[in-house]
Amino acid sequence: MNKEEYNNLSKEILDSAIRVHKEMVPGLLESVYELCLQKELFLRNIKTEQQVFLPLHYRGHELNKEI
Repeated sequence: MNKEEYNNLSKEILDSAIRVHKEMVPGLLESVYELCLQKELFLRNIKTEQQVFLPLHYRGHELNKEI
């Protein structure tokens, strides 16, 4: 993906977030906004995934594994 494509995608994501912000009332759970944003991105033909695993390391320790 080149710089122009990244810029266009970034604009679509930001526009989507603003649309959700304007459409939904304040004070809802984060999970509600997450679902709305995912739907808005879907409507704009932007593929998304929710809550994907991301390894997290701190000072040489993987934090999202059992201790």
